[in-house]
Order: sequence, then C-alpha cells, then structure tokens
Amino acid sequence: MTKSMPQLLDVVSLTVDLLEYNLLHGQVGTIVELLADGAAFEVEFSDLNGQTYESVGLRPEQIMVLHFEPTSPNLVPEMVTA
Repeated sequence: MTKSMPQLLDVVSLTVDLLEYNLLHGQVGTIVELLADGAAFEVEFSDLNGQTYESVGLRPEQIMVLHFEPTSPNLVPEMVTA
C-alpha cells in the first residue's frame, strides 16, 4: 500500500484526535492551502451543508489521503523479500 503525498484539494482523514479543535480521528476534510512549501497543510472541515466549522494547519503525519478509485497496479510497490 502506498502513501500518497497530499496535494491541494485532496480529501483527507485525520489520523489523530485534535480535541482543542473538537476534531476526532477519522473526521474528513479538504486541503485548501499548502503551507511551508508543502511541509504542512491547511485543512478545512465542513458539515453536510458545506458550511466550514473548522480550518486547521496540519502536518502530513496527522492526515491520510482518501482514495475513491482503485489504484493502478503500476503504482503498487513491489514487495521486498530479505
């Protein structure tokens, strides 16, 4: 399984709880801005009506890019055996 480098407008999920923002592991948001030359990301969290309820700067290890289509077999890394 490959881990994608997050890009602008990617849909992402939190991999940690951020209780100070009332955000929990698994909540879904959208990257709306690249920060620090791509070392961090502004992620916007919106309700079902599209109203933003939180916007937070996050590090790559705090988010996971969500994929809605199958991955190409050419993108899956080969298993290395020792």
